[in-house]
Amino acid sequence: MNAENLAYTAVQVVHNFGAAAVVGGAVFARWPTAQDPVVQRWLAWLVLAGWVAQAASGSLFGAVSVHYYGQFPDIHGIAVAALGIKIAAAVVGVAVAAAFLRLSARWGDTARRRAWAALTGAGVVALTAAAFLRWFS
Repeated sequence: MNAENLAYTAVQVVHNFGAAAVVGGAVFARWPTAQDPVVQRWLAWLVLAGWVAQAASGSLFGAVSVHYYGQFPDIHGIAVAALGIKIAAAVVGVAVAAAFLRLSARWGDTARRRAWAALTGAGVVALTAAAFLRWFS
């Protein structure tokens, strides 16, 4: 096993757990039934941590490439668009999760439901874009 493969693997593990947290936490908050507000707050922390893990590990993929090859990965076309979509989804995810944690105590059920729908949507979009990024890289 070489250090490069180990580095990419470690980053991928963090990235995978981040993806599981952003989608799984958001879905579980509302399905099969809406969770208690205390549980929703805990899940919002989990989702926020997942988005932070996604952003950090995504950056680390580039850093590992720079370290071992002296440049970022050579991506183009659809892969670049997919990366942009993933970054946008992460920005939305962090913003909505942070807003939920800061403001949801004053929100009604409709606002909470919309926030979780936005978080679920951002997670699904990011996972879908990840497939395009991986396949077209």
